[in-house]
Amino acid sequence: MQKCIFIIILFLAQIDFIAAQESKMVPIQEGSFVPLYGTTSKKPIVVKSFFIDVYPVTNEQYLSFVKNNPAFRKSKMKEIFADKSYLAYWKNDADFGNANPKSPATNISWYSARKYCECQGKRLPTMDEWEYVAMADEKKIDARTKSAFNSYILSWYEKSKTYENLVGKTFKNYWGVYDMHGLVWEWTGDFNSIFLSGESRKDKTEDRNLFCGGASVNATDLMDYAAFMRYAFRGSLKAQYTTRNLGFRCASSTNITIK
Repeated sequence: MQKCIFIIILFLAQIDFIAAQESKMVPIQEGSFVPLYGTTSKKPIVVKSFFIDVYPVTNEQYLSFVKNNPAFRKSKMKEIFADKSYLAYWKNDADFGNANPKSPATNISWYSARKYCECQGKRLPTMDEWEYVAMADEKKIDARTKSAFNSYILSWYEKSKTYENLVGKTFKNYWGVYDMHGLVWEWTGDFNSIFLSGESRKDKTEDRNLFCGGASVNATDLMDYAAFMRYAFRGSLKAQYTTRNLGFRCASSTNITIK
């Protein structure tokens, strides 16, 4: 009897450890970089120190969220906050069907992603924060000029159904973050800021022309084209949109432990 109790306790401890690992955040040190698009100048912008989730949010984690937040269940979601494709692959409010529990949660709107992060005491990363983390490969903070790195990103764009893969199966980058490339697209808090006026990101004619016509991109420049695809995708979104290959992860200005 005591042996059985010990095994159960050990099993529960392993579950808690796995959950904690999935919710783990890592620190990102302050730094600067020059975004390829959306700035009024080519001067470096400063990204303050922050924390970001190691992995994207999984089906398992999102299911726990909707159970505790009925308004964000599949059957209860209002169309003003998510289109009809919200959680389209789920069977019902409490069943994500054939999807793997450890695969990224997708068909999530910006509103629902933001609410999820808020419930964890976190927030969505800004576009600059996301790009700053995503420009790192395994060894360099900024690997954008490396042809192998950009070829890897572009090869992912050509693949299908990567959203069915498990989180944590792509490379671990310099910061200790997985799946910035190779799994799913991800929401940022200010995904449409590239088209907003009045701040550092203004309505630049060259950028607007870029997104209206991909032919203006020099496809031989892998770095330019890989980034163009991300910015163009963001520029096509509205906050209530959901797609099967769009997920999210959370960030914070301070380290947040699992709840």
